[in-house]
Amino acid sequence: MRESLLSLTFERLMDEVISLGEKSYRASQLFNALHLGKSLDEMTNIPALLKSQLKKSYDDKCLEIIKEQVSKDGTRKFLYKLNDGNIVEGVLMEYKFGYTLCVSTQVGCRMNCSFCASCLDGLVRNLTAGEIMSQVIMVNKYLGGDIKTRKVTNIVLMGSGEPLDNYENVLDFIKIANDKHGLNYSDRNISLSTCGLVQNIYKLADENRQINLCLSLHAPTDEIRHVLMPVSKSTTIDELLKACKYYATKTNRRILFEYILINGINSSKECARILAKKIAKINSIVNLINYNEVEGKPYKACNSDTINNFANVLKSYNISVTTRRSLGKDIDGACGQLRRKFIENKE
Repeated sequence: MRESLLSLTFERLMDEVISLGEKSYRASQLFNALHLGKSLDEMTNIPALLKSQLKKSYDDKCLEIIKEQVSKDGTRKFLYKLNDGNIVEGVLMEYKFGYTLCVSTQVGCRMNCSFCASCLDGLVRNLTAGEIMSQVIMVNKYLGGDIKTRKVTNIVLMGSGEPLDNYENVLDFIKIANDKHGLNYSDRNISLSTCGLVQNIYKLADENRQINLCLSLHAPTDEIRHVLMPVSKSTTIDELLKACKYYATKTNRRILFEYILINGINSSKECARILAKKIAKINSIVNLINYNEVEGKPYKACNSDTINNFANVLKSYNISVTTRRSLGKDIDGACGQLRRKFIENKE
């Protein structure tokens, strides 16, 4: 598979253009057009010779939106076809401040979280920086946005895959998304959700960026977390929280602890008390998420009383708490569900 032009940072694209004997300003024209979702053939201001030279080495096309589901609450779920035929998905959520797009970073996932639909096929491959960026570009274009008036206001690396398991491509994506010649996203408009690859949390902290780190914690004890998230068997919660504290201190950013409430597994008041004591000294907020039931998984969602009781215990320890609105439940809202059904139907 040839490298995508969209995987090139502006600096790399500039070097490529100059190496082909063109003026440096062509890089700005190319980068701008690519981030509008244009292929080389659609760029009327680029010389034919330069386009021909670039086509010899690079793929210039974005991924394709092949299916869209719209929820009653306005949430949209997209199924994307990559240039090699693989399928990934993403979710677009509308809030008062604008649109947030949840993007995938891998085809499948190898973290094998027991409650998640993304892991059912294992990891197929990593997405390139350009494939991650293409999701943002195509949905922004779909909404009628452009470079100057972005419609996608926030990006969350929280779709299929573990972002820190695809570290270099994800970091390149962030740099490309940040670039002033393209969509020019601030770090603070980008959130990265991880199940907790400790070494790469430290590594990301040392990049000195302002990315919002979201940790998929989902359990107050190692015993419960080992059942829900097998990747945790190599790392204790205490080691993970130490890495999060380092990140919060290094970046001066608050950690978001994501906690999926699964009825009878991690939803008791005692679980809430243990959690509160463990995170009390970390600059953080807990986002409670009611489980979005997945066909073939044994877990069940909680009722509102259980969620409220859990939240109230945390608040009694002066822990900041939010409860995520349940979005897209009628459109296969959980990560991996739509892709899984599409693959099964093809088979």
